[in-house]
Amino acid sequence: MADPAIAWGVDADWAGPGRPGRAGARLASTVGITVGKDTLLRLVRALPEPEVGEVEVLGVDDFAFRKGRHYGTVLIDMATHLPLHLYDGREGEDLAAWLRDHPEVKVICRDRSGGYAEGARAGAPQAEQVADRYHLWANLGQAVEKTVNARRSRLAEPPSEPADAPGEPPVLQPLAGLKIVTRLREQHAAAHALREQGMSKAAIGRKLGLHQATVRKLVNAPSADDVVAKSLQRAHVVDPYVGYLHRRWNEGVRNAAQLYREIQDQGYPGGELAVQRHLRRYRTGRGHAPDPGPKPPSIREATSWIMTHPEHLRDDDADKLHRLRARDPGLDRLTAHVRKFAAMMTGRHGDRLEDWIAGAEQDDLAPLAAFARNLRRDFDAVRNGLSLPHSSGAVEGNINRLKMLKRQMFGRASLDLLRKRVLLAR
Repeated sequence: MADPAIAWGVDADWAGPGRPGRAGARLASTVGITVGKDTLLRLVRALPEPEVGEVEVLGVDDFAFRKGRHYGTVLIDMATHLPLHLYDGREGEDLAAWLRDHPEVKVICRDRSGGYAEGARAGAPQAEQVADRYHLWANLGQAVEKTVNARRSRLAEPPSEPADAPGEPPVLQPLAGLKIVTRLREQHAAAHALREQGMSKAAIGRKLGLHQATVRKLVNAPSADDVVAKSLQRAHVVDPYVGYLHRRWNEGVRNAAQLYREIQDQGYPGGELAVQRHLRRYRTGRGHAPDPGPKPPSIREATSWIMTHPEHLRDDDADKLHRLRARDPGLDRLTAHVRKFAAMMTGRHGDRLEDWIAGAEQDDLAPLAAFARNLRRDFDAVRNGLSLPHSSGAVEGNINRLKMLKRQMFGRASLDLLRKRVLLAR
């Protein structure tokens, strides 16, 4: 027989009042026997599940056993925030079968999944479906980011003075390109050339020695600019001091250590090596370096400004967004669409949804129009989500707790044991 500490060690791993591990250990202690881990797990699996009872508002969402490959579904009673059912897969038929046994369900809170929508319509045609506002806002954010990415050439501010200003020394050599940008452009051209020859993505990866995810990114990008945009816009610790370094370089100061000390006095938080790497781009030919100009905001920064409430923006970010909207009418209209949607969502004005969709569809912002058309396919649930007080917050909280339980159990997290842990740990 196993040492008694082993049985209680399982309980320590599953600490918490009311957890199956503690219940099993108390059971073993009460009957005066010592059990091993496997026996205790069998006892947990044999525990009866709680009765479901009457459920009027149901929450449904999926979780990953293995992200991208294997998923399960959990059902939540939105009145008590307690899990009711957990099953393998995320097919609509399984949800419909459960709903047929519970005709009392009046409201179903879900994400934008088409499978759950079909299952809810088939199993509970009497219930109102409510699309979660968090997922609606996240989907809108993805459309905004795609729109900003398509217009990234307009993010840069025009130079403050012309390049051929009087007194400016002539440029003797251009700035050297970043190595990663050069490599990505070469890989993009090679991947598309091989794709045109009829090679599969797996074969292209073997040919070029690239991971399949990298090949997929290269092949799906219509142009090399789409691939290198993130690298070109990546923020760097030297960025706020580039203008000063450029001016001092053209004044003849070429000592990296001296320039490092100068910008350090101005508050530069980085190290000298980063300054040396930046200046390395100017050194070939020892000519005057062209003015790099102000660095444009990254796609993620611009998206964040557009998606943030105007009253919550910092003054400098609000000023940058104002100038960005003035430079590009498309981004100005995009910001207006986002703010109308936010007002509709926070004010529970689902009756405005039709007008908002029509306006977005008529605009020439393709990602936003695609998002609007997608809302029309799930119109009733989206309108309910923008009108009714229900949300999937309790579902997301249970998903987070489920992930914690799954990680605690490591390799023993088979579906039957995980199901007991989720349903009984109340």
